[in-house]
Amino acid sequence: MTKFLVDQNFNEQIVDGLTRRDAALEFTLVRDVDLAEAADPTVLERASAHGLILLTHDRNTVTRFAYDRVAAGTPMSGVFLVADDMLVGNAIDEILIAANCLSKEECRNRVWYFPM
Repeated sequence: MTKFLVDQNFNEQIVDGLTRRDAALEFTLVRDVDLAEAADPTVLERASAHGLILLTHDRNTVTRFAYDRVAAGTPMSGVFLVADDMLVGNAIDEILIAANCLSKEECRNRVWYFPM
């Protein structure tokens, strides 16, 4: 079962669609764990500490901090970076494929870009 931490500005229509299509997926919203205003390194730390893949649209900073963690030898559960202009249905389809086909090991210390 794949577990995600959903970044603050992530399109929740995608999360809703994923939930309807695969009830085994688990989602934690950053705002529900008091991280709505947290800096990206803090969000990545929370995701890694709890074995969650970060779902984000943030190309500007999350990727840099994610790769900084990897370069420093700090564990990272993985990031699914979804283009913010990607159609909701396409995003749902691609994330479902990735969530069901990629192992935790394949996600660890990687940023996966969507569309693939």
